[in-house]
Amino acid sequence: MTNENIRIRHVVQRSLDIVFPLTMVYMCYIILHGHLSPGGGFQGGVLVVGVILMLYFAEGYNRTAKAVSFDLLHEGEGIASVAYVALAMMGIAAGAQFCENILYQSGNIGDLYSSGTIFWMNLTVGIKVITGIGSITLLMLGIVQQKN
Repeated sequence: MTNENIRIRHVVQRSLDIVFPLTMVYMCYIILHGHLSPGGGFQGGVLVVGVILMLYFAEGYNRTAKAVSFDLLHEGEGIASVAYVALAMMGIAAGAQFCENILYQSGNIGDLYSSGTIFWMNLTVGIKVITGIGSITLLMLGIVQQKN
């Protein structure tokens, strides 16, 4: 590696130190406030692609794959799927319909937790998208790494 490449990599790594926490906070904000503003679980979850790509460009594939465990992502996706179905089944258990918001009377309008079941379903969708898109991104980066 030349001195120029080392300097560029150093700049990318230091930039990641600044941008990474901000991106994580923004991703969580989008997921948690999806019922109050445009956004939600899917939009916030897709931002994980940016986080994984930032790690990849700054640290390389091996360190990214070590930091973002594919097995953990795969297990998390399964847990989030089961949690979503369980939340959706709460409606049936309460004598309502599948995916019906049965906890709608909890919280004040405009508060973070003001939409009852919708908040929890949005959160599980966010976790599912984070884990699903994260594992797909990691697999694609692995294919790119193998070809190089």
